[in-house]
Amino acid sequence: MASTSESASESASESEQVSAAIAGELALMDPRVRSSRDLARQWLDPEYVEVGASGRRWTLRDILAALPDMAGSADEGPHYEPVEMTGVLLAPGLVHLTYETVLDGRHARRSSLWRRRDAQSGWRMYYHQATPVPPVAE
Repeated sequence: MASTSESASESASESEQVSAAIAGELALMDPRVRSSRDLARQWLDPEYVEVGASGRRWTLRDILAALPDMAGSADEGPHYEPVEMTGVLLAPGLVHLTYETVLDGRHARRSSLWRRRDAQSGWRMYYHQATPVPPVAE
């Protein structure tokens, strides 16, 4: 059985890992990062895959080519507004985040997997999926 101090240490480690993934997720919503392929690449895993809200499958190469021109990338345009972001540590170095976003009135539910291969690579988004939320009928 783990002692109280060991449990607290493990919890802090889990909390730190989830916090690091959340920080990365928020960075990828920043127009300065989105508009720079070099900055975005620092947060995306070399094996990155995304299933966008449109259903399109994106690879790292695809997303880096398109990201600077996508919605949410311009300082003066609409920006992503994340809501209720939560995370859970699935295994050491693997965090699952879920949340919702609003961008220019459009809502989406989002899920991301963040992984850290080693201390040098840092946390990077490995997988992302967005599902559009239809407008509520009034």
